[in-house]
Amino acid sequence: MRKAFDWWWGIALAFSLLAAMRAFLPLPFVNEILIFSIYAIGCSFLLGRVGFISFGQPAYLAIGAYGTAFYLFYFGTNPYIGILAGLASGFIAALIVGPLFVRLRSDYFALVNLALAVIVFFLMQKVLAPITKGDNGLWFLTNMTSTPVLDITRPSQFFVFAFIVGLAIWAFYKYLDDTLFGACCLATKINEDKLQFLGYSNFSIRLAAFVIANTTTALAGSLYAVYIGAVSPEITSPARAADPVVVILLGGAGTLYGPIVGSIAYTGMKDVISKLIGNWEMIIGPLLVIIMLAGEKGIWGTLEPWLKTLLFRNKSVVPQKNSSIEGN
Repeated sequence: MRKAFDWWWGIALAFSLLAAMRAFLPLPFVNEILIFSIYAIGCSFLLGRVGFISFGQPAYLAIGAYGTAFYLFYFGTNPYIGILAGLASGFIAALIVGPLFVRLRSDYFALVNLALAVIVFFLMQKVLAPITKGDNGLWFLTNMTSTPVLDITRPSQFFVFAFIVGLAIWAFYKYLDDTLFGACCLATKINEDKLQFLGYSNFSIRLAAFVIANTTTALAGSLYAVYIGAVSPEITSPARAADPVVVILLGGAGTLYGPIVGSIAYTGMKDVISKLIGNWEMIIGPLLVIIMLAGEKGIWGTLEPWLKTLLFRNKSVVPQKNSSIEGN
């Protein structure tokens, strides 16, 4: 029982906070945090576990969003199937570009992903304008039909659905962190030669991590499309390429709950500060510099040791069993 609590306490704490926020904060704000945190966790996994910093996440977000939008605008009306279409689009796109991109490291990986975001933006805005409707975008809010059990066309029930999806995503990434695959991802970041010496393929591990992370990003795009009921090329604007990176640096790069904390901080400051200052990014920039200079752990990385001490300070020391008992 104790082991199960140790495994789940962080997820329970994070999502209890999100559930509590729903009680006293506007619903659109909380839904935006949920979607943004799912958007950021893929980027956080790439940076923290594999050592890939990506400025191309808007491209994968847009691929998932447009995959959903194409289905709901041209083919069907069920938003659940639309989300599956967006998820499949992101998975296929990651499989296509992944074998090329994961061979690159450091700045080259970051730049080639940024180039992909620019290409996708140009495709959606100009080249495929007859299909995507260019800057006007695809509007399909009225096309979606109500769904049984959870009608995700309604914002209040969409929150419940996104909450469940987010909980499943975090449980999945928590599981990955504790598996051999998660350890291999960290090893390929720290010492790829030793990992190869042990008989593992750095390329295969990086490719799998790349596909998992960017399929998660595409899922966030699908959720965004269903929630808004419309998609435009602005979703993949290169001007927003740094947003997920800023969020995970604010929350704590490589930490499991950094994307949630960073999304709350980033979205909250954006909504509050933008009402006072037009160029609200001028506040985010210095704050990010201060956080990085203070220890490079982000908000969650700084709070996590304190929370563990607070929650487990009365933890009793369990005596070790003797060998005879263990043998039985």
